[in-house]
Amino acid sequence: MNAQQSSMTAALRRSRIMPVIVIDDPADAGALATALLAGGLPIAEITLRTPRALEALRRITQEQPDMFAGAGTVLNVAQAAQARDAGAKFIVSPGFSRAVVDYCREHELAVYPGVSTASEIQAALDAGVNLLKLWPIETLGGPAYLKLLAGPFGGVEFNANGGLTAENFEKYLALPNVVACGGPWMAPREWIAAGQFDRIRDAVRDTVAKVARISSPRSESLPAVTAASPS
Repeated sequence: MNAQQSSMTAALRRSRIMPVIVIDDPADAGALATALLAGGLPIAEITLRTPRALEALRRITQEQPDMFAGAGTVLNVAQAAQARDAGAKFIVSPGFSRAVVDYCREHELAVYPGVSTASEIQAALDAGVNLLKLWPIETLGGPAYLKLLAGPFGGVEFNANGGLTAENFEKYLALPNVVACGGPWMAPREWIAAGQFDRIRDAVRDTVAKVARISSPRSESLPAVTAASPS
């Protein structure tokens, strides 16, 4: 594990929440980052789903250099390279790409590839990664699916994504193999576009307070199944 992966993973363990951001206008990026920080979350995944997402990411990394800002919906190495140039501290993908994982490791970027099946989890372990984005979790079976995965994949940890809301994320954080949850509920695209940054701050603050109340066994107690050293 490279230093950036260690630093980012430690931040994710502290926050236990990854806001998933879809942003249209880079001019909103600074105010968005300020709202997240004011609410108590120094972390954000800026998804590459809009034409100017990279510019928004760049503004956040320049204006708030201490924030753990990264790129999501990264589908290939070219996008990973663009995100790195924009200052991304981590890369998240919806599926597993060995090429993206290898690029991130080569360039000291934290990477959290997406998986949904046992075969993809094994491929990620072979690539040297054992903290994975599990997506889309609500469609896959929710907490019951995570409990099933804990049997053959003890020690593998997940950032649960896909269908999570302010009403249901807590049941995921209570599971020992879930490090964090991700979703857009704290900063929906329409709130950002409307400039409702106080509303975002308050939603983040409410989520952070809920996280603080959760008492769950941590994954250190799981049997140790570790990722292979990357070849």
